[in-house]
Parts: sequence; C-alpha cells; structure tokens
Amino acid sequence: MSKGWMSDESAREEKAGTKGSFSRAAKRAGESTSEYAHEKAHASGKLGKRARMALMFAKGRRAKARHSGRR
Repeated sequence: MSKGWMSDESAREEKAGTKGSFSRAAKRAGESTSEYAHEKAHASGKLGKRARMALMFAKGRRAKARHSGRR
C-alpha cells in the first residue's frame, strides 16, 4: 500500500522523466523554486499545475517538520 498521493505523484514524475523539470525552469528564470511557484501558480496548463504542486509539496514539508519537532 502506498503512503499517499504525494508519494504516488513523485513516483509518477520520476517514471515519466519529468522529476526536477520545474526546478530547472525556475533556475533558468533566475528565481528560487518558491518564488517561481508563487509567480506561476495561476498559469494554465502544465506550468500552472507544476507550480501548484510545488506549493503543495512545500506545504507538506513544512507540516511534516512541524509535527516532527524540527524547524
């Protein structure tokens, strides 16, 4: 049994060979991944979907750190 949809999505990206594509796009734009995600979150198509997913993954990392006692 999988751990959740985030694990499934991460595995799907790796299998498709698109893992890291959003980070590379942000680097090309000369911005951090977070800045780029906030800027592109309302874009349509694949770019907007990746931006919103990056924001969700960041939110999940913050929540996990908060619950484990780390900051």
